[in-house]
Amino acid sequence: MTAPLDARKEADYHAKAPAMDRPVVRPTRALTSFSESLRCMDRLLRASNLPTTLIASKQIPDPTGKVPVAVKDMIVTSLSQMSRLSNAFRYVDYEVDIARQDTVQNLTTILLNNNQLQLQKPALYVSGAVAYFDQQVLSNRFDVGTSASRLDTGYSRSRNASVVALELHMGDFRTRTLVPGLDSANEVVIGGAGQGLDVQGRIGSYSVNFNVGRDYSLGVGGAMRTLIELGVIELVGKWARVPYWQCLTLEQTHPEFQRQMRDWFEEGAPLEQNRLVQRSLISRGYLRPDGADLGPDDPELMEAVGRFQADSGIVVSGVVDFATYERALSDFVALGPDGKLQRVGWSDAGVAPRRHVPGTNQLRQALGSPPQPIAIDLQLKNPMVGRTGFEVGEQVFVSATLSRAAYLYCFYVDAQGRLLRLLPNPTHPNALVSGELSLRIPDWMSPLPGFIMDATAPGTEGLACYASGRDLAGPLGPIVTAPAFVPLEGVTSVEALTERVNTAAGAGNAAMAALQWQVAPRRQPAAAPRR
Repeated sequence: MTAPLDARKEADYHAKAPAMDRPVVRPTRALTSFSESLRCMDRLLRASNLPTTLIASKQIPDPTGKVPVAVKDMIVTSLSQMSRLSNAFRYVDYEVDIARQDTVQNLTTILLNNNQLQLQKPALYVSGAVAYFDQQVLSNRFDVGTSASRLDTGYSRSRNASVVALELHMGDFRTRTLVPGLDSANEVVIGGAGQGLDVQGRIGSYSVNFNVGRDYSLGVGGAMRTLIELGVIELVGKWARVPYWQCLTLEQTHPEFQRQMRDWFEEGAPLEQNRLVQRSLISRGYLRPDGADLGPDDPELMEAVGRFQADSGIVVSGVVDFATYERALSDFVALGPDGKLQRVGWSDAGVAPRRHVPGTNQLRQALGSPPQPIAIDLQLKNPMVGRTGFEVGEQVFVSATLSRAAYLYCFYVDAQGRLLRLLPNPTHPNALVSGELSLRIPDWMSPLPGFIMDATAPGTEGLACYASGRDLAGPLGPIVTAPAFVPLEGVTSVEALTERVNTAAGAGNAAMAALQWQVAPRRQPAAAPRR
């Protein structure tokens, strides 16, 4: 009888397991050819100044049983990505299927039954289904072989294509009716192919076999995400009555866009990749103009890359990987006269002219152009249908968006002209704010917003916000460090405050945006009629 293996002798080998159990590549954001279109839709919805709409979704069934993906969650993600700037949608997350309820849903039910929670009714809902999955609509196979006394060979090649379709509809939740025309019906092809070579030889009484093959199979997950993002763009664009087609004609929607960008990425040496990305970051304002020769491990470059990654919604690593390369340079790719993608202004010799970005009012800067200044966009988020101002005591809601990550300082201006600092404050002490993301002032989606902003007295009130690439707490002193929500001392007007900020930040290094609204006296309630 043999003795069992002694695990203690394998301790050094086992000690390597935790390190070997880690992925060998960095995680990356799930992107499709319509990811940039979602960002374009977000800008369109913000430009339309639509109020926030509550929306829900039914479970999206798969009668075919061949598409095991989380369609509903992908719909939620698509709606969220087109609401980063615009706050266009808030998703009502409530499940009525007992089989799918979890801890959050069970607690929701208990609190609802005890009148401790009040759900808001959504205005819209999304329904639909995976319509069909036609497997191997096209299939082609080729096999050939030879045989001799001492050598046999074989070669095989196969190709196939399947079609999957998705139907989506948008309905009015109040009446539980589907709105005519608010539908999307699209299909996409999922393909695969393979090649194989077999060789068998005999030498005397010995036999030698050799086999090699290569295959690819396009996944159903990526295909479904593409269909879902396209469908949601169509539904929202038709419902909001915005020119959504502008967002579907971007170069980034070309089927070969990501593959071509990958080829260019792999063709270039790491030094060239870093140089191109640094030029893009300079033109976008993330790097100083003389920062084009920084090494890949330079802290300044890693900080700039990290900010750009956070603003762009990709995984933050501070490293110039393919996802960063694609997002940084995607604005500088165009379709040529031959219908193929071509690089625009990537060489040092040529600088591309500015061209219009569909779906926005901005111009794309050419690669290598002077840095873009920080831009602040302020919008009133109160429904203002049929009126131009507020009444005393009414709450005011504003959203602020920065074109890139920066330090943001916002001040409320009352009807007497006094200035009170709103941001930063004890609830939000960090002045550094991500770009391309809506900041709610006050945060009406938070149960603890830190403050409320009421129309206090008849007259003209407003909000003034300043942004800078560096922290101005030191140069501005008490303007930023003194307690928030109290009148500033020594600063009597917005003009004086602007001058102080420009002096602290340096000429041209700070951006300013202001918003004003009119306040009228509160109307007295109508007297009850006498009997």
